[in-house]
Amino acid sequence: MTAAIGFLMIIAIVALLLKGKMSPIVVLAVIPVIAALILGFSPVEVMDFIADGIKTTTSNGILFIFSVIYFGVLADTGLFDVIVGWLVKKAGNNVIAVTVVTALIATIAHLDGTTAVTVLITIPAMYPVYKKMNIDSRILLCLTGACMGVMNLLPWGGPTARAATVLAMDATELWHMLIPLQVVGLMMNIVLAVLLGMFAIRHGAGAGKGVEVESDEKAKKEAADLRKSNAYLIFNFLLTVGVIALLSTGIGKSYVIFMLGLCILLAVNYPNQKTQDKLIKKHAPAALIAAGAMVGVFDGTGMLEAMANAIMAIIPAALGKYVHIIFGILALPLGLCVGTDAYFYGIMPLVMQVGETYGVASLNTALTMLIGKNLALMVSPLVPATYLAIGLTGTELKDHMKFSIPPYYIISLIMLVFGVILGIVAI
Repeated sequence: MTAAIGFLMIIAIVALLLKGKMSPIVVLAVIPVIAALILGFSPVEVMDFIADGIKTTTSNGILFIFSVIYFGVLADTGLFDVIVGWLVKKAGNNVIAVTVVTALIATIAHLDGTTAVTVLITIPAMYPVYKKMNIDSRILLCLTGACMGVMNLLPWGGPTARAATVLAMDATELWHMLIPLQVVGLMMNIVLAVLLGMFAIRHGAGAGKGVEVESDEKAKKEAADLRKSNAYLIFNFLLTVGVIALLSTGIGKSYVIFMLGLCILLAVNYPNQKTQDKLIKKHAPAALIAAGAMVGVFDGTGMLEAMANAIMAIIPAALGKYVHIIFGILALPLGLCVGTDAYFYGIMPLVMQVGETYGVASLNTALTMLIGKNLALMVSPLVPATYLAIGLTGTELKDHMKFSIPPYYIISLIMLVFGVILGIVAI
């Protein structure tokens, strides 16, 4: 009964999100509450589940806020303009070159492993080009998400660190095993960029076929006032290298490092209090707590464990030794519907346990389940950066999901196949 309600809840959530009839925040908050009430939990218990779920997302929420503000201010100083401007200039009026450059920028932007940063660097830089050349903005979102998913295998990206925690091993050691698959994924992203460029041309994209993005003269003047000289940009670059270096060492909480980095960035570049307050308000993201409500209800009601056990119960004994491959294939759809913590700390340990009974090493299971989950990153309604990205392009979540999920799934399966061929994943 519990598993059945859980599956019905996920189906209802995905269906409502794809139809776009309700706000994602309403869907993610209301549907889990209804499911919990149907299972017989009291309103007080359900509220406790939600409170516990929100607690689990607090640190990630704080990290999201400070990282968005930090890199938003960094963008205001003009640090990213040089490399992005050079790449865009090289692309010129060639549609395929524009899509390939998009992939390159998103890949470079995600070196720090922060989803919001990649969105804030890539989309504002490329969106005017896409509008000018009449290239579908869904292509911009798709390429940004694909590159983000592959690069997010970095040890400080989050998922790899979580999987390493479950395995009780070093995240960098796990990442070293994944590097060949990252290379395959990056190559597939370039192929995807070329194919989407050809798709755009077939649908009327090209120089002079779009519209210029209207620019507010007042906004342009404000941006010019915030732009800093080369001396400041050099300092900002060194500061950012230091922040990323500290993040990669794991020496302290990520949100603390970003908070301190933001304080230094603001103090040096904009010592005026009014300017600092203005920039913080400008870049502070809206809090998305509905995902925490869903995670809390999942865990508190026991739906997550019941669902995982139900899935495993239908796997024939003859296929037991391939349980890691099965869940590698299911990783993207599962990652789409389940939050990162619930996926890595809830589902993955259960799958590992079942795999061990059939002689499948837990490391094998973790490697297969990592790939698809990462590629689900930018189409998951549980990821705040997804809403940031669609907001910047004015795209509906359902349109983005319908367009991007198929290529993401294909890339995840190709990476899984190469994992087996290269001997990274044993069968």
